[in-house]
Amino acid sequence: MAPNGSQPRDTMRSPEQRTQLADLIRSRRAELNVGLKAFADKAVDPVSGTRVTRGWVYRLEQGEPVTPPVYEELCALAAACELPVETLQDAAGSQFHGVDPLVSGSSESKAYVHKLDQLPADQRERLLRLIDTLVPPGAESD
Repeated sequence: MAPNGSQPRDTMRSPEQRTQLADLIRSRRAELNVGLKAFADKAVDPVSGTRVTRGWVYRLEQGEPVTPPVYEELCALAAACELPVETLQDAAGSQFHGVDPLVSGSSESKAYVHKLDQLPADQRERLLRLIDTLVPPGAESD
């Protein structure tokens, strides 16, 4: 037994290292054939002007600790990646919060899920009841 009654170091559970956003940024930079400086120069939110620094991108890609990006920073990264911000939101949610995106269904159903969060709770509940009248729970789709 380890000192002070704690578990021995080799049996302690380590948190899963998630790298979805880092992998997306790294692979997208390679696809676009753009270096860190050029990428950071393009990483500007077109609405707010928020920038993402070269150092933050470097630390992210290297697996070093970084502060999770806020929405405006994700918009900046989306601009540099030339991808929809929702793609970056999914990757950041997976990496930093353990929330995995919807992986099945059409792109239309994914868009509905993204918009669903914008509705107040009572409207979401009413929408769910409406959907249940159209497609009862447990009904199989073709």
